[in-house]
Amino acid sequence: MPGVSKGRPGLWRALARPVARTVPWRAIGAAGGLGLLLATAPRLVGEDATGRLALNVLRVSAVAFALGAAFLLDDPARHTTAAVPARRAVRHTLRFVLVLPVAVSWWTAALLLVPAGIRPPVAGVTLEAAAVLALALAGAAFAVRRSDSTRPGQAVAGALFASAVLACLLWPERWALFVAPDDERWAAAHDRWTVLLCAALAVWAVCGAEPVRRWRGRAALRSLGS
Repeated sequence: MPGVSKGRPGLWRALARPVARTVPWRAIGAAGGLGLLLATAPRLVGEDATGRLALNVLRVSAVAFALGAAFLLDDPARHTTAAVPARRAVRHTLRFVLVLPVAVSWWTAALLLVPAGIRPPVAGVTLEAAAVLALALAGAAFAVRRSDSTRPGQAVAGALFASAVLACLLWPERWALFVAPDDERWAAAHDRWTVLLCAALAVWAVCGAEPVRRWRGRAALRSLGS
């Protein structure tokens, strides 16, 4: 993993507990609860529920969980923890690793809440959910890198929500993302979702690196002390 020295195998274990205490579990839990509540809509509708309704409900549920995940990097002690030996990439990755099992369990529950008879193709809708989550995390990492805010989650969540609404309303048809499984554009749309997922993961990785100016500053201080 970037930022982890081979000579320090205990670093992850040492950081796991203090980092877990700073993860915004309440925001993630509230968003996840809302998402699961939305996922029950097809069962509440009963026999009138359709595959289209189930697909849209799962998409909205994925956005709801992603809005909570946008707060993942909120840390009131950010400017204190920046001085610890562990690099930003390690701290960010550890937060993600702690939340990943929760996200997987939550999404599995959301899928199971949708009746099997109208459940959309699991692989395709899971790819969409993963891409939306990755976009939220990439936005959080970008906000942390480009600002000194200790709580960028609210702004990131707002931007993600606005982007989701605008994408539904204004996204060009020739690059359609939100299509039905029986649409001939389903496969092409999920190629685009794959590109979005990879791009978001790349932004997350790049923004997890320490700013160059910080390392230059440390180098300058070392040179002055020598």
